[in-house]
Amino acid sequence: MHPAEIAGLGLIGMFVLIALHVPVAVAMAITGVVCFGIMNGDLPLAFKILGSEAPGILSSIDLAVIPMFLLMGGFATAAGLSRDIYRLAHAFIGQMRGGLALATIAACAGFGAISGSSIATAATMTRVAFPEMMRLGYSPQLAAGSVAGGGSLGIIIPPSIIMVLYAILTEQSVLAMFLAGVVPGIMAVAYYFVAIAVTVRLNPAAGPAAAPYDWPARRRACVRSWRVVLLAVLVSGGIYGGVFTVNEAAAIGAGLAFLFYVASGRAGRKGFLEVLGEAAGTTSMIYMVILGASTMTYFVAISQAPSLVIDWIVAQDLPRFVVLLFLMVLFLILGSVFDTTAGMVITLPFVFPLVTGLGYDPVWWGVMMVVLIEVGMITPPIGLNVFVMHGMLPEVPLRVIFRGIVPFLLADIARLLTIAALPDLVTYLPRTMGFMSGF
Repeated sequence: MHPAEIAGLGLIGMFVLIALHVPVAVAMAITGVVCFGIMNGDLPLAFKILGSEAPGILSSIDLAVIPMFLLMGGFATAAGLSRDIYRLAHAFIGQMRGGLALATIAACAGFGAISGSSIATAATMTRVAFPEMMRLGYSPQLAAGSVAGGGSLGIIIPPSIIMVLYAILTEQSVLAMFLAGVVPGIMAVAYYFVAIAVTVRLNPAAGPAAAPYDWPARRRACVRSWRVVLLAVLVSGGIYGGVFTVNEAAAIGAGLAFLFYVASGRAGRKGFLEVLGEAAGTTSMIYMVILGASTMTYFVAISQAPSLVIDWIVAQDLPRFVVLLFLMVLFLILGSVFDTTAGMVITLPFVFPLVTGLGYDPVWWGVMMVVLIEVGMITPPIGLNVFVMHGMLPEVPLRVIFRGIVPFLLADIARLLTIAALPDLVTYLPRTMGFMSGF
């Protein structure tokens, strides 16, 4: 058999294993080992490659940033910083029609910059924001949609764990990825604000205005949010200002968040172990996925399948935007089925050479991929953020949540088309600051 045919059968086998509920990391590792062994006729060598990859991944300094950011988000949540963010946003824009939904989006963006995780952001804001909106008479659709949609901001607002992973796997600058995500992150918040404004304009009862805060109350909300401001300035400001490396900033952020947790009065052995356990579990999952993907990359490389795909597409003389449109649809589907890490890692060996071979900027595509998977997390029929929210609020029917995300889904599509049509919105900052070369 031709190596490309073996690669195609291997991919089919991998998706069959995933459909049988084999963990994605294990499915990729099995596929990589078996296909590499068949192509080379040396299965023991394939196992040696699997064994040699693990120490390199576990000892990678670049990957050490992942558990640090996870710990920062975990301790920040345990210290109550999410409530501080929401209270601050509520104080300034809650009195507007749909103001609590706007505050939820703003709080999701702020907390996403701390946690770096969409699922964590959605779960946290489900506890913090949804009950408050329901108490003040918001429609369940708008309340649920703003939480589920806002939760997806966790992976696009820098610093983002998925951006770190993309940068490492594609040998791009982590800081370039963070800078590239700034404008799309701001656009996400702005487009969601527009979606809420249109929704309450069409149906004023969906988002009644809350009682306004007076200025003394707003000042108190600002004072209570000092921990959030300090953490954001120290971590993000330190990174972009060149004071810290990304690894140093992550470690300092984790340490500061831990101090906030201890000083909050909520610290306890059980809570401390829960934060460590969640961070360790997520880190282990990510490391295993990277190991599986690295193993699979070997057989993909020797099969020359990516080159054959590129040659075939070039032979069809398809316009670049047609290929891009196909990839956008593909990732929207993948994002609705797989979590962000798996959806990205499974496709990178094939998609990244295709995208760069067509002349697209790898940093721009990294942001596009993250945004696409992010949108997929609220896209029917699956939408992981929707199911996370429904799992925490079983009394809210799935149809209500899916109806609520429609305005946000339309805003996401508009944002995707804007980024695709105007790539300089993504690449301007990292290029201006010297972290990438022009394509």
